[in-house]
Amino acid sequence: MTAAYVNRIATAVPPHDVHMTFLRFAKSMLNGHGAVFERMARKSGIDHRYSFLAPAGDPDGPVIDRDEFYVRGNFPSTASRMRYFEAHAPELAAAAIERLELGNDRSSVSHILITCCTGLSAPGLDLEIIERCRLPSTAERTVIGFMGCYAAINALKLARHIVRSEPLSRVLVVNLELCTLHLQETSELEKILSFLLWGDGCAAALVSSEPHGILLEEFRALIVPDSRDLITWQVRDQGFDMVLSGQVPAAIQTTLKAHICEVLGQFPIRAVDLWAVHPGGRTVLDAVEHSLDLAPEALAVSREILRRFGNMSSATVMFVLDALMRGAAKDSAGLAMSFGPGLVAETMRFRTG
Repeated sequence: MTAAYVNRIATAVPPHDVHMTFLRFAKSMLNGHGAVFERMARKSGIDHRYSFLAPAGDPDGPVIDRDEFYVRGNFPSTASRMRYFEAHAPELAAAAIERLELGNDRSSVSHILITCCTGLSAPGLDLEIIERCRLPSTAERTVIGFMGCYAAINALKLARHIVRSEPLSRVLVVNLELCTLHLQETSELEKILSFLLWGDGCAAALVSSEPHGILLEEFRALIVPDSRDLITWQVRDQGFDMVLSGQVPAAIQTTLKAHICEVLGQFPIRAVDLWAVHPGGRTVLDAVEHSLDLAPEALAVSREILRRFGNMSSATVMFVLDALMRGAAKDSAGLAMSFGPGLVAETMRFRTG
């Protein structure tokens, strides 16, 4: 059977670091809970998050960004947010794809897979990418929509199926999210803390049968029982509404501890050299570390991506894989995992080539 490899990964983020602006805005919204929020923000493990929205000069004033997209008392409708997505998402996707430096491979891209849960339109990103990046109009296009943070693992799973069934295929995988378009005006501490996580980013990867990069070995999913309400992502009138329960880390910890053998099969946990864990937040990474009794350095790359970029939904685990690819020894065994609505853990065993 033909094997499939992630040959290379490239990443991109928008130009504006909005993390410090958000901290000031959030504190102003909390009316008495500001000290609690500041303490939680310091413990978040996040220093930077990026957006196309340029911070305003005074985040304590009525206008939060220079485009006057977020104005106190008049936050944008879902239609306004989608118009902004349509204007800026293709630019970020093209930036990541160009950093792949496809060269002669550009004309041989046979399939395009896109994951996104923060914006949608038709004609959409697939056709925009073909035009902007001068890709073949004959490429088969698939959009994997609204699956949340674990969608990249599902896209790699589909890319593997394609390459194994059509060995000459060259699959372009694009994971793009503009999470900062869905900020809500609220004084609820739990919601503000969830907004603390999110940043914008895009990853692009080339998957083929050429034997270099990351060998995609096996995919398995774990559905956490009785957890449907812990992570939800729903379209509402004033944007997409996220529920991210504080019970998520405990649910992940309990489930991984009890079922990691279902993920790894006969492969022993001590043989995993590389851990590409989606940094859904510091407490999520702590839960994975504790449940599997990992050494603190095992998740160092995931924590560093969280620090530098925040949680970029489906793109984030690809940022982690990109960093691991750059520094890993050849023939290292790895396990990637992402978490999202369901509550579901999508996992992937891989090996560096």
